Amino acid sequence: MATAATACDTGPGGPPTTAPRRDRTGAGETSAAAERAERDRPGDADWRITSQGPPDAVEGYTDRTAVPPGGAFGLHVSTTAPGFTVSAYRIGWYGGARARLVWRSDRLPGRRAPAARFLPDTRTVRADWPRTTTVRTDGWPPGAYLLRLDADHGHQRYIPLVVRSPSAEGRTVVMHAVATWQAYNTWGGYDLYRGRDGSYGSRAYAVSFDRPYNADGAEKFLAYERALVVLAERLGIPLAYTTGLDVHRDPDALRGARALLSLGHDEYWTPEQRQRVTGARDAGTNLAFLGANCCYRRIRPEEGPPGELRTVVCYKTDYRRDPYLASHPRFPTNDFRQDPAPDPESRLVGVLYEGFPVDAPYVVHSPDHWLFEGTGVRRGDRFDHLVGVEYDRVMTDMPTPRPLEILAHSPLVCRGRPSHADSSYYTAPSGAGVFSSGTMRWVEGLMAGTTENGRNHAMDARTGAFTTRTTENLLRAFAEGPAATVRPHPRDNVATLYPA
Repeated sequence: MATAATACDTGPGGPPTTAPRRDRTGAGETSAAAERAERDRPGDADWRITSQGPPDAVEGYTDRTAVPPGGAFGLHVSTTAPGFTVSAYRIGWYGGARARLVWRSDRLPGRRAPAARFLPDTRTVRADWPRTTTVRTDGWPPGAYLLRLDADHGHQRYIPLVVRSPSAEGRTVVMHAVATWQAYNTWGGYDLYRGRDGSYGSRAYAVSFDRPYNADGAEKFLAYERALVVLAERLGIPLAYTTGLDVHRDPDALRGARALLSLGHDEYWTPEQRQRVTGARDAGTNLAFLGANCCYRRIRPEEGPPGELRTVVCYKTDYRRDPYLASHPRFPTNDFRQDPAPDPESRLVGVLYEGFPVDAPYVVHSPDHWLFEGTGVRRGDRFDHLVGVEYDRVMTDMPTPRPLEILAHSPLVCRGRPSHADSSYYTAPSGAGVFSSGTMRWVEGLMAGTTENGRNHAMDARTGAFTTRTTENLLRAFAEGPAATVRPHPRDNVATLYPA
């Protein structure tokens, strides 16, 4: 066990330094061969939570959403138990185990943390708990991680963490939607949708990463992101890991990337993040939007400790109340498509968010498209429940890249109004291909017909096989380089499906 992999360190007055229980990573391995070796390592099927317990049983958060390999993060934990351990599981295929134990702490003393702080001006809840320990990630390969807290009384919680890749060059980038995770986090009674009384009018205007996530601690990652990570790792294509906030912060975060993956629910973006993703497309990086409602809300991140973005600001319909707007009138925190700085997401994504809630079949329109190769589908084939719970469609009165091919055109009724959900594909002048699934359930569909996710919405194994094969076709093609150079161009059919 290499001493370089020791990952727990505390400040004055904290518990003693702990040594890792396990590390099979092989520190310093960064080549493609090392990445293959990582994928081939045995996994640990016991990574799942078996007893969540009461809300205050054990919970925690990190002071960084992502760290570079070898970087350190602070861990802040509250528990009703006298002690607990921390286990770091890297998500991947691992022969079907779907995770690998990379590190485990010694037992740490537990304590109940003080009550959270409430900032009334923005209705922001911040735990601001004392730091329990500092963890170093020496020897941890880049990837998506779940830190599992195991308390002495048997209850458990997750804390998600990304170990970001040092470079995107030649890789398919997995961009985790951490701002959206936080926007829907109701811990402490407030998120960007409702306050403690449950009303929209009492919602927070800003939400903080300095608090645990609600429920099991990683609900959004598990439902909308994990299955894609597992599939991409199983295929063995070169991957890079990052977050939307890291793309916002780093102009070079996507430099040289072959493809970028936006996952199942990626609603909250900064203008800078959007600019970087658009620039990557225009430089030849393929884009895949594997959800719906993407790039819909315009946000402003704010720093906590120097260099760390710890708050997501989004006033939405009350954007005029944002004090920042007085000196920055072109930077409202409302929907991208709305005044005073309208920039509809369809310019980038190809489709726009239209409605919620919906549950409808996914209906194939272009069965001979290369994305559907090997699926055996025919025009009109239906996959029940795959469209939901939010959906996107082509809107001809909004700016839309052309030519654009609608691959699936799915009739639905949302709140009594008939409409359609659309999967679309276009290519940019750079040759980059851009695919949008048009449904928030696409990544969940990868688990359909299995026991991997309890939120499969009655989708069956046939749907799971279809979404998996289509996504495999997409990932393999996009990993080759600009899609227009290796796959057929789109055949514009918008006017056929949406005549003037």
